[in-house]
Amino acid sequence: MIINTGGRTDTVQYYTEWLLNRFNEGCVLTRNPLFQNKVNRYELTPAKVDCVVFCSKNYKPILPGLHEITDKFNTYFHYTITAYGKDIEPGVPSIDENIETLIELEKQVGKERIAWRYDPVLLTEKYTIEAHLQTFAYMANILAPYIDRCVFGFVEMYKKLEINMPELIPLTGEDKEVLAEGIGTIAKKHGIYIQTCGINGDYTHYGIHRSGCMTLDIFGQANGVKFKSLKHKGMRQGCQRIENRDIGAYDTCMNGCKYCYANKNPHKAFENHKLHNPLSPLLIGELKDTDTVTQGAQKSFLLKEK
Repeated sequence: MIINTGGRTDTVQYYTEWLLNRFNEGCVLTRNPLFQNKVNRYELTPAKVDCVVFCSKNYKPILPGLHEITDKFNTYFHYTITAYGKDIEPGVPSIDENIETLIELEKQVGKERIAWRYDPVLLTEKYTIEAHLQTFAYMANILAPYIDRCVFGFVEMYKKLEINMPELIPLTGEDKEVLAEGIGTIAKKHGIYIQTCGINGDYTHYGIHRSGCMTLDIFGQANGVKFKSLKHKGMRQGCQRIENRDIGAYDTCMNGCKYCYANKNPHKAFENHKLHNPLSPLLIGELKDTDTVTQGAQKSFLLKEK
């Protein structure tokens, strides 16, 4: 089974102590987002977990204790560093701070296990096409020696985003072509393997590979192990990620990113954080008498040696 630590929240930035405790104790509980009294239990042991996948916008808090996980598990790291400032990503460190942290992360885990995410790409009067390409080029020039690949995707226009970001300028087909061509050209110049994430479109003519940022091929190559040949169903149209289990919780990330889909509103995340106990098996709160705990299925994707 694949464990995802960062799809619902930035666990690494805000809940590092809890995360390390869970792996040290060898189990975790997660609430069903739709049915809050239903709780799944997962064993966090090398025998039950094929790979631990991280996704964060700041790995600095976990660097001192990361070896407690990497010494035992196959791992892969998505590091999101975008062009945006505090006006769009209030809780995220600056570009240069995150570049320094990514380099420190690479020293621990190696470039083959790090994907730089430049995602989502969106337009405002401040963050123009020209601004994106300029910033992407700046980062690519520094990060190229320290990453396995770069993953980018265009912002998805869902209703909540129209309310949270009235300044957003909808991307046209032409905008996407210009951005894809520019990003592809810059990536090629610096020898970066570039691919899309959940994009409905073909940009292979710009040297951009198709979607699939969480695949068994990627995890296998990064960790020197072999996985079974399985179909990757993905989470939405254009997505080709392998089935995984997210141990985070919605409405708990305090980064406050205006484009975020995982928080109903920033205030909710801060309120939930007050209920966090690093010693609890649940990310938020404690297990209740009315909860029903079920052992989650943990099938292995690893190819067994004959």
